[in-house]
Amino acid sequence: MIRKGRLEDLDIAMDIFDEGRAHMRNEGNFNQWINGYPKREMIIDDIEKGNFYVVERDGEIVAAFTYILGEDPTYTYIEGKWLKDNPYGTVHRIGKREKVKGVMKEVKDYCLTKEGTIRIDTHHDNVTMRSVLEKLGFTYCGVIYVEDGSPRDAYIY
Repeated sequence: MIRKGRLEDLDIAMDIFDEGRAHMRNEGNFNQWINGYPKREMIIDDIEKGNFYVVERDGEIVAAFTYILGEDPTYTYIEGKWLKDNPYGTVHRIGKREKVKGVMKEVKDYCLTKEGTIRIDTHHDNVTMRSVLEKLGFTYCGVIYVEDGSPRDAYIY
């Protein structure tokens, strides 16, 4: 089950993000989610704007993500080409418990009920995420640059 995240979910979500960060480091990805990203204040802002979601299984929060409808400023410029130019939603800051499977498919299916096109990006070093996205039918479109200027591989569904 996916539901809107609440402030009382914040500590669990931050723990999930810490677990995701550790997983990335264990896989050799030292360039993504650095300097404490995603920061607590950012997630509070996502919650207050109604853009934060949690995935529950058997009453336990096992994943968390941000989903924003509408244009994402970091997606305005792309080295490559978006395959669709229609309205979209963007998934950001997705993290899950290490032992949990199938979360990204669940998130994709949920987001598609809100908007027919999804955009998402990940660091090139995040081999696991790139593989999951491709297996779920997302298509690589090119490289975008996030706020700090670092590149990300951009995908669309």
